[in-house]
Formats: sequence, C-alpha cells, structure tokens
Amino acid sequence: MTPLDEWAEVVCLEFGLPAGSVNTRLILDLAKDVAHGVDRPAAPLTAYLLGLAVGRGQPVEAAAARISELAAGWDASRA
Repeated sequence: MTPLDEWAEVVCLEFGLPAGSVNTRLILDLAKDVAHGVDRPAAPLTAYLLGLAVGRGQPVEAAAARISELAAGWDASRA
C-alpha cells in the first residue's frame, strides 16, 4: 500500500466512508487537468468542489469528466 492509499484509507475510516471507496487515480487526473489547464491552486479547490457535487448526488465519474472538459476549454487569458 502506498502512503497515498494509506492516507485515503485513514481519512475514509475517520469519516465513516467505506475503505477503498476513493478513486485516487480519477481525482489525481482531475487535479492534473485543472492545474495545467486553469491554474495550479485551482486543483485542490476543484477537488473540494467535486466532493460537494458528489455529495449532492452527481456521479463522481461524470462530474470529474465534465470538470476536465471545462479545464481543457479554459481560456488562461481570463486571469
């Protein structure tokens, strides 16, 4: 088990989430897309927003895919 996997398991257990319920690769790929397509500090913010969306019933895979699409189309000149 990697330190990342171990950390995810500890946090899941702390909050009563099923162990192994986190798709680490999906979240890391999303963070990479946002960090490179929008801005580096947007990555943790986006992970949080993904969690809010999932908590409100959005399927995690669909929400992550949509956010990645938004990041891919982001115009960096907006900043």
